[in-house]
Amino acid sequence: MTDTERHTIPVTDGESLVAVHHPAPDPGADWFVCCHGFASDRTGSYESRCERAVAEGYHGVRFDFRGCGEADGAFAAATLSARIADLRAVLDFFDPPAGSVVLFGSSFGGKTAFHAAVGDGPGGDGTRDPCVRALVTRAPVTHGRAFDPLAEAVRAQGEVEYAPGFPVDERLVDDLAGYDFGDVADRLDVPVAVFHGRDDDSVPLSDSLDAVGALAADASLWAVADEGHRFSRPAEARMRDALFDWLGRLG
Repeated sequence: MTDTERHTIPVTDGESLVAVHHPAPDPGADWFVCCHGFASDRTGSYESRCERAVAEGYHGVRFDFRGCGEADGAFAAATLSARIADLRAVLDFFDPPAGSVVLFGSSFGGKTAFHAAVGDGPGGDGTRDPCVRALVTRAPVTHGRAFDPLAEAVRAQGEVEYAPGFPVDERLVDDLAGYDFGDVADRLDVPVAVFHGRDDDSVPLSDSLDAVGALAADASLWAVADEGHRFSRPAEARMRDALFDWLGRLG
């Protein structure tokens, strides 16, 4: 296990995030910053992904979005805009050099990474964040249609539980309506790698196929056989091997 540094990062309105930094042996190394999924947190696979990143020569960073894990805030307020602001606060805190950050986003964390990378959301200026050099996602939410069933339930009931203890209301639904992956596809100009299970019944593989086809940037898609929205340990291991091999070939 690598040595780690725990940080509390202020965001807004007195609320803070908790981030864990896995330092690289070389202080001047590139950065691998993880964005967890919708009803998830920074623990589990994100810890081992950061440890692998350090072994590959990167700084690793994992953090809890507000409303998740040890971060402040209510989950129902954790809209896409709020998560973009959280990611931006983390990047500002560590202040990595231009062209040194690989963003890794899983599921809704992938959507957050995509939109933050092109300057969408709070604090963004509509241009690509200069610190980002590549973007890697696993089963990313790209097109908003993946959340259509949840949105319909919210419109009908006012508040629903996405999962036990994770309530969702119109704040999320209204906020999502303001984001279009087509805008990301047109503006993103860094290499993208997407890993997606062929048997994913939460976010269909077809969404990633459409996203990769729409991107103007270089993009690679790994369609992983016999895997759903959550990867098995063998598939996770193969993904890590493939993604760091891919990053190594980017130079």
